[in-house]
Amino acid sequence: MQPSRASLLSQLSLDGVEAGSGGGGGERRWRERPLAVYVGRGVTASPVVGLSSETLWEIAKAEVEERRSGGSESDGVEIGEKSVFFIGSKNGGKTTIILRCLDRDEPPKPTLALEYTYGRRAKGHNIPKDIAHFWELGGGTSLLDLISIPITSDTLRTFSIVLVLDLSKPNDLWPTMENLLQATKLNVDKVIMKLGKKNSKAASEMRQKMWNNMQKDHPDRELIDPFPIPLVIIGSKYDIFQDFDSEKRKVICKTLRFVAHYYGASLMFTSKSEALLLKIRGVINQLAFGINKSKSICVDQNKPLFITAGLDSLSQIGSPPLPDNDIGKFHARSPMDLWKKVYEKLFPPKSINTLKDVKDPAQDPQYAESEVDEMRIQKDQELEQYKRSSSKSWKQIELDS
Repeated sequence: MQPSRASLLSQLSLDGVEAGSGGGGGERRWRERPLAVYVGRGVTASPVVGLSSETLWEIAKAEVEERRSGGSESDGVEIGEKSVFFIGSKNGGKTTIILRCLDRDEPPKPTLALEYTYGRRAKGHNIPKDIAHFWELGGGTSLLDLISIPITSDTLRTFSIVLVLDLSKPNDLWPTMENLLQATKLNVDKVIMKLGKKNSKAASEMRQKMWNNMQKDHPDRELIDPFPIPLVIIGSKYDIFQDFDSEKRKVICKTLRFVAHYYGASLMFTSKSEALLLKIRGVINQLAFGINKSKSICVDQNKPLFITAGLDSLSQIGSPPLPDNDIGKFHARSPMDLWKKVYEKLFPPKSINTLKDVKDPAQDPQYAESEVDEMRIQKDQELEQYKRSSSKSWKQIELDS
């Protein structure tokens, strides 16, 4: 029985995508994965070269039959694929970190909506390369609805979140962090629940996996609530942050340490410094390719923080930084709520109107084009004039009747 086109599509996809200047040349091959179209910065579909006059379906059919007969070269070799999703502050440096991790020497461009790229890493001679899928959410907290797109039951088991927070804007830090983490957790929980209905064992293993970073005898095991998937929190623009008043730095550092520890996340600060970017690159490579995790730690608030998940503790972090006579003034439902109130006392969030980003890219000044914008204004005016004339016509018809 010949396989149908739908059957072939469910088994094969053409890996002929080259990402920017660092896409790894013209390597092309077939691999098992549902067909998908990835739209992102510098991602282009490359034509397949050197093929015979056979049609695409004939080639696909032959490939499937070869696999079924056990003739594939890579039988028994697992192709590692992981996904890393970057979310965080608008203009916080997410794109810069991704480009550095992929060794791409190109200026970062503003991220529009949700963008995708990927990287490959060789494991050895004649062994398929590991593949890392990098997703990036633009617009800060204005496009939360797009978070659900890359988070699926197929990708969740090898999925990681990188939250990049702009340390130079402390007043925006907590609302940005809270909104993004809540929206991401909500989507992850939905997928895990859906997965649990089909495969309860896999869903249970995912929930249990997040406790692996915490030692069984850690004194805080009963006091934290690990994020459902691996989470790394990166504080960017440390070069600006290090010039802040020492008391402000203390509050920000202690607060981020508590949040990271509570969620079982790693925490680190970075800037344009090559040394710090190399450390961040090592952390991202661990998420993307499973490279050995760093065990180094730095909790000195006068230096860039670097704390791997599971290595901090509430006793080292200490209590929320507020005067003793103010403790009774805060009515909090949970430790997280208490830290939030203390933080926002020193760094009150901006009003909702000023925090809300422009949802319509056509109204965003960074994408302004004079000729297009002038034509848009003209067409909007013509539309309004048409609406008014149409309204008058209908009123005239009503009077005549």
